Amino acid sequence: MKNLTLINIAKACDGELFCNNDEIANTEVSCIVTDNRKVEKGGMFVAIKGNRVDGHDFIESAFDSGAICVMSEKKLDTDKPYILVESSLVAVKKIAEFYRENLDIKVVGITGSVGKTSTKEMIYSVLSVKYNTLKTEGNFNNELGLPLTVFRIRDEHEIAVLEMGISDFGEMSRLSKIAKPDVGLITNIGPCHLENLKDLKGVLKAKTEMLEYIKDGGSIILNGNDNELKNTVKKEGLKYEYFYVDECSDSGKLVYADLVESVGIKGIKCRLHYGDEEIDVFIHIPGKHMLYNALAGLCVGKKFGLTNEEIKTGIENVRPVTGRNNIFETDDLTVIDDCYNANPVSMKASIDVLDYAIGRKVAILGDMFELGANENELHKEIGSYLAKSNTDVIVLCGNLMKNAYIELIEGKNKDLCKDKIIYYFDKISDFYTELDRILKEEDTVLVKASHGMNFVKIIDILKEISL
Repeated sequence: MKNLTLINIAKACDGELFCNNDEIANTEVSCIVTDNRKVEKGGMFVAIKGNRVDGHDFIESAFDSGAICVMSEKKLDTDKPYILVESSLVAVKKIAEFYRENLDIKVVGITGSVGKTSTKEMIYSVLSVKYNTLKTEGNFNNELGLPLTVFRIRDEHEIAVLEMGISDFGEMSRLSKIAKPDVGLITNIGPCHLENLKDLKGVLKAKTEMLEYIKDGGSIILNGNDNELKNTVKKEGLKYEYFYVDECSDSGKLVYADLVESVGIKGIKCRLHYGDEEIDVFIHIPGKHMLYNALAGLCVGKKFGLTNEEIKTGIENVRPVTGRNNIFETDDLTVIDDCYNANPVSMKASIDVLDYAIGRKVAILGDMFELGANENELHKEIGSYLAKSNTDVIVLCGNLMKNAYIELIEGKNKDLCKDKIIYYFDKISDFYTELDRILKEEDTVLVKASHGMNFVKIIDILKEISL
């Protein structure tokens, strides 16, 4: 890893290096990991004390696996090289910042309330047509995950697409200070993490902390249809670009999508516009939100000099990620697996995707977490949204989803629900026993909830169920 010798690592994180071999002290590490099972020969293992597991318990295992050095918050009784720090998590961020500064690579930083991962996948697919590109894997988008992603960058990579997720003020500043994007992109501003951010203005303030750390002369790409983002106060020295959906060709907008045609849950066709240029694309994932992702891919692709044909190829290569609008078929069902996480905006978007299905539509929905004081009202809004949808069977699980249930059966739109079949289960275990009675052959089933509801168990059951 470029310039990451033990001496430089210790300096970067204000740590104390214990090493009695000058040659080893000046050796670059091969990797930096916090999971001892992923240690490579010549790598460094960082011991972090978590809520359930203390990484310090695995230091000897890391050395046995070939680690050249470990990082510890405790003094070690060993003659092997180690770096003593006050906080391993803080140290990791400082090292990642130092490493990023020494890399000759372009970075695209992505944040937003909803759609970060699917947008990241779209941009990665587009850029990969032309460049050796690295992307954030899984949920490695927080104050530990982002540094670990940065540590995966090597000399052969030309662009890194980094996802950045936050839940409080200040986090985006710390993440962006590490990433130092050349191009930043914000997907939208929605009611997420309101326990800390309070309201949409707070969400906007937290997300736009990124702007301070985009490199001079860099670009910020924003969703022009988002009410908060379109009024973002502009920062001097940055290039601003907005994209829109359903804008007319005479609207004066530079980047927009129109001529939208749904082909059910198989995907969506549209025409993308960039100034006077047009690209007809077929997106293999259904839902209006995918139009925004495609436009994001178009904007970033143009920033990095891709041709229209290369951009089209990248957009059409995208496929769903497990747990995020991943559609699969069993012998009896079509399942929309979107159970990785949920908030009001993404929940409504997934209901819209279900509406594209042909035949009987079933929504299995669970609680949305981290919504703050308005959590009951926001779940009630989901009930109202479901009432107006084309969903035939609605299954609601969890204490918070009871608000949606009451809205469906007692709310102002209850008359729209007379032909819908509606179930509510306080306990998910009660729902499991009724699953084969509720579902029918050839149903299309949406499964969505916050990750803490553990709806992945429902996905596992649906894969095996016989109706």
